[in-house]
Amino acid sequence: MAWYDDDNFREPNDDKKINIDFNKLKEFKVNMPKFSTVIVILVLAWLASGFYIVDPQEVGLVKRFGKYEYSIGPGPHWHLPYPVETVIKPKVTKVYRMEVGFRTIMNTNPARYRSVPIESYMLTGDENIVKVEFIVQFKIKNPVDFVFNVNNQMTTVFKAAEAAMREVIGENNIDSVLTTRKAQIQIDCKKLLQTTLDSYKLGVAVLTVQLQDVHPPREVINAFKDVASAKEDKERYINEAQGYRNDVIPKAKGEAAKIVNEALAYKQMLINKAIGETTRFKEVLRQYELAKEITKKRLYIETMEKILKDSEKIIIDENAASKTIPLLNLGNGDKNGEK
Repeated sequence: MAWYDDDNFREPNDDKKINIDFNKLKEFKVNMPKFSTVIVILVLAWLASGFYIVDPQEVGLVKRFGKYEYSIGPGPHWHLPYPVETVIKPKVTKVYRMEVGFRTIMNTNPARYRSVPIESYMLTGDENIVKVEFIVQFKIKNPVDFVFNVNNQMTTVFKAAEAAMREVIGENNIDSVLTTRKAQIQIDCKKLLQTTLDSYKLGVAVLTVQLQDVHPPREVINAFKDVASAKEDKERYINEAQGYRNDVIPKAKGEAAKIVNEALAYKQMLINKAIGETTRFKEVLRQYELAKEITKKRLYIETMEKILKDSEKIIIDENAASKTIPLLNLGNGDKNGEK
């Protein structure tokens, strides 16, 4: 039956085993300070790994055990180190650019591009094929939705943009796509793309949808260019005619207004003149009624004065009408005094 020493807690006849245990204990006591230092260093390093910096163009999204906990702005911060908390830092001020239907090979001047037919060929509303290449620019408006609601965010935006453009192109005929409705197609596609991404709760704001190149397939491009040129000529002629119309009509209206105003002025002048003549006649009539003979004589003299004003006049006595009277011509002659 075993018994125990109060000091060493050992059984009899087990001295050798007890000596070995004491040696290990001494060795452990000697190595304890070094082991503690390593533990402290490891703990400090683990805690230091929680420091991080959020750049001005970023926002920090802190996850605790994989679940979103809170957002934090730019600057130095600290979080509970991995695996307790982790940080995702999406760039919320960056404008992202996507190319659909083509890829940029070299950003030289001029830039070089490579077409991607599987993305660019689309069907119009009148069942024609058209090649559409465009870019989409967007930025993150809600980083929490962008990071946590949808996987493969960039692929989702790309596929949604391609689908939106195909839908808009399918609502237009090929002539309007190639000529007059390019600007409206960009607006409609941007609106549709934004609505689609909002329905996904992706947290993305679409800035622009811009067509880069729109043309028919290579096999029929020359015929379509002729049609487009004819339509452009038609528009140009219409604009020129409209410009000529806008130039001629105001001039004609101005001339018509001028003639009307002159006629009205002439009418008023005649009315005023008639009123004046009537007033003068009434005044003469009033004087005539007061002194008929004198008025008759005055009117006769005034009338004769007007008639004979520029005539050559010879005045003789009425009593000498039956006599022969020598005539001395004192009328106007030429510069030499001749008649």
